[in-house]
Amino acid sequence: MNNYCLRRLRYAMNLDNQALIKLFANIGYKLELNELKPFLLKEEESGYLELADYLLVIFLDALILSKRGARDGAETLQQSELVSQSKRVKVNNNLILNKIKIAFSLTTDDIIDILALADFRLSKSELSALFRNPTHRNYRECGNQLIRNFLTGLTAHIQKQSAGNKPKNARPKNAKPRNAKYTKSKSSGESVKSTQKTRAFKNNQKSKEQSKRK
Repeated sequence: MNNYCLRRLRYAMNLDNQALIKLFANIGYKLELNELKPFLLKEEESGYLELADYLLVIFLDALILSKRGARDGAETLQQSELVSQSKRVKVNNNLILNKIKIAFSLTTDDIIDILALADFRLSKSELSALFRNPTHRNYRECGNQLIRNFLTGLTAHIQKQSAGNKPKNARPKNAKPRNAKYTKSKSSGESVKSTQKTRAFKNNQKSKEQSKRK
């Protein structure tokens, strides 16, 4: 699930490899390209390596930092300290969901709507149970299916937001002008000739009317 989350979030945010490496660097973790590539492969692909829990924690925290900024008074950790701290975190789907929720500033309604984009239905009470303390009697473990559908819906949600930010009348740079046909005829002199013919026709009609009156 760790590699799947990394791949899906990378795709959802349209990040290339260098942008992903920079994301890690911003939180204080140096990741080389040759280290990153095996994590982006699928399990059945040659060279695949499983993303360690602590690296997923670092990635999600880097995502929060990128989206929300550093917390007031937060100290910048050395890489060794960052790794040591992240290794102490117990990783499960509930944690993953919560960190993504924080990174994208999602409300309960947002998450329900995002899941609906993937045709996955969840009530508010069912969702709130996922964010409760594990010792709470109403705590509920988050399954892989929910995470997969959430990440699918999140991708659609982000793409929808991106499309909504574009000007309504935005046109491709290479698009032909709407009056391209007229422009072409004008440049070739056809428009001028057409105007001259129209004037000649009107003058001819006017002369005929005057002759009839006489």
